[in-house]
Amino acid sequence: MGIKIQLSKARENPFARSPTLNTVLMVEKFIERNSGDFNIRGFWENLPKKIMWQTYLVILDYLQSINKIAIDSEEKIAYIWSPETAAFYSKRKRVKI
Repeated sequence: MGIKIQLSKARENPFARSPTLNTVLMVEKFIERNSGDFNIRGFWENLPKKIMWQTYLVILDYLQSINKIAIDSEEKIAYIWSPETAAFYSKRKRVKI
């Protein structure tokens, strides 16, 4: 619950840092390699390059909104993106009602 409040505050802040593509990719790759090992703050403290907390929250919000990561009740981050599953569903015919 705490992460939702923090992420929504970061999203509403007009002065929040806009991350570069390289920064987003760095965070995503680090989460992918260390999925489930750290909580939100632990990932931030162990990133290969230091970034601002607000920027980090914006990146987490983005990755969560495109279903690449999930955050559990203990605030541990897991990488959930599966290219194989995405390819499978993208090839399916749409169901018409």
